[in-house]
Amino acid sequence: MKTIKYPNKNTWSELLKRPTQTLNDIESTVNQIFEDVQRNGDIAIKKYTSLFDGADLQSNLVTTQEIEEASSKLSSELKSAINQAKSNIEVFHKAQKTERVSVETSVGITCWQEKRAIQKVGIYIPAGTAPLFSTVLMLAIPANIAGCKEVVLCSPPNKDGKIANEILYAAQLCGV
Repeated sequence: MKTIKYPNKNTWSELLKRPTQTLNDIESTVNQIFEDVQRNGDIAIKKYTSLFDGADLQSNLVTTQEIEEASSKLSSELKSAINQAKSNIEVFHKAQKTERVSVETSVGITCWQEKRAIQKVGIYIPAGTAPLFSTVLMLAIPANIAGCKEVVLCSPPNKDGKIANEILYAAQLCGV
């Protein structure tokens, strides 16, 4: 990171310019990464985790011990708030679960609405300076209520290869 102290006012607009790239600038790189992951699986994932996140992982899976350790590091107030949010989200999404609804729109024409769970759900949870544990709740709870059989969570690790404590706590609370 570059620190700039007390810059001259006439340089502000240049200093504040954000780097931008077009789709064409990055598409070939993204396609190469996808192809590498498709060919090499977890080996490629570990390579890009090291490259982009600066973490060298032994495993792509979180252990029970890591989850317990993460939970022990959170304050009881935060855990209570997360539990309350989970309860509120469950109440809301349970209200959306309905039986099949059939409507005869015209004589002899019946339309229906039916809700079905998909087998597997993958959820991505951003992390970094503000781990979005609320996103765990907002994605995992509806999947569970809908009856999805498998929910897989992915989140970038910090430099030590760890997932944010708040994300791990919310994930285990939701059964992920």
